[in-house]
Amino acid sequence: MKNIKFIAVDLQYDFTREGGFGYVERSSVDFVKKNLIPFLKEKNIEIAEIISDYRQPRPGDAGDCCHPGEWGYKSEISNDIKNENIWIKSMNSPIWVRENIGDSSKEAGLPYQDPKAFNEWLDLVVGKSGEVDMIVLFGLTIDCCVFSTAQELSWRGYKVKILTEGVDTYSGDLKEKEYILNNAPLDNWAKPISWKELRKVLNKTAF
Repeated sequence: MKNIKFIAVDLQYDFTREGGFGYVERSSVDFVKKNLIPFLKEKNIEIAEIISDYRQPRPGDAGDCCHPGEWGYKSEISNDIKNENIWIKSMNSPIWVRENIGDSSKEAGLPYQDPKAFNEWLDLVVGKSGEVDMIVLFGLTIDCCVFSTAQELSWRGYKVKILTEGVDTYSGDLKEKEYILNNAPLDNWAKPISWKELRKVLNKTAF
């Protein structure tokens, strides 16, 4: 296996740090910061990142957080390990964007779908599906945004793995997480991979 890509989803302060809009204690955040990121840095492996601009208006979702330019919008993924081309979404699925997305100086437009732009971002930052052996997803949450991202990637022909230790549910409940990872409907589009299993694969792969 020669071409493994990593995508982080919504590891923003509003979800990862106490005081954030959607914060609850989740073990995956510490794992990503203390285990995964240092390992990837050592291997010189880049992370592609998807983050959110969840300002209102967002019909069907009353949540109002991750405002560009504010504390809650900041990411746990440092600039020295991530690709500079960050994808910003406006709803759970990454194909949803908006006018003035990520621009704190302008009013946010209504969310709309732009699958073509998402395809172009994937081709540029991750690679075409036929060129990528595996995408490893991690971040928040496995019952919402990571789930939606796994669907979109699978439908585009990518082989998707979910890093078990690198995700959590919105509630942070470990039993709920285990059930979601190992049952339908998620297993239609992605399979779990443990940190131990992933390290074995990475240690055999030349980057």
